[in-house]
Amino acid sequence: MTLETHECMQPECCFRFSLKPTVGNVRVRCPKCGSDTQRLRQSDELRIPDQSTYRGGPTFTVVLDNLRSALNAGAIFRTADAVQAERLILLGTTPTPLNAKVAKASLGAETTVKWQHFWDSAAAIDALRDDGYTLWALEGGENAENLFAAFGELRKLEQSDKIALILGAEVSGVDPAILVRCDRIFYLPMIGTKESLNVATAFGIAAYLIRYGKMTDGS
Repeated sequence: MTLETHECMQPECCFRFSLKPTVGNVRVRCPKCGSDTQRLRQSDELRIPDQSTYRGGPTFTVVLDNLRSALNAGAIFRTADAVQAERLILLGTTPTPLNAKVAKASLGAETTVKWQHFWDSAAAIDALRDDGYTLWALEGGENAENLFAAFGELRKLEQSDKIALILGAEVSGVDPAILVRCDRIFYLPMIGTKESLNVATAFGIAAYLIRYGKMTDGS
């Protein structure tokens, strides 16, 4: 994406900020003080060099169990597109892309990632197992394993391996009736004072480790 850098012309302010290129002599106001600004420069096109070239790692589907936040759901759609998740399965009250806030947060990823919605969570989970998916939950508890400690196993996953990664509601987590159906439960290690991460943030960490773990040896 190409961006323009602007600077406030008010000497007491001089606030600098970037935005998408303007057309013609559009007046751009300083978001801090409201004064006129001057265009300093336009950046080069910034794109990831190896976008759309990597196809390693397993096939994986993302399952969202009763999420309440449309913004979290939208952010997960965007990350799911980035790691080329096969699809999103939205269970229960999880907001769907029919919600305008989901579409806004996903920045169009709701049109590139397939999705399905089911009210019957148990039936949806059982259907995944019947279809050959290994069920992983991202959750805490006594039976949970450190996802990073399992890193060596993640590097061995191939595209033929089918993983369903299940994430639970922001407050209550994954439904216990779903957890008992899971093959493994993983948690993300933390050294701070909080006990959990935002669900969209946690998904991003786990999804990138699953997708790109095979690349860490430089190959």
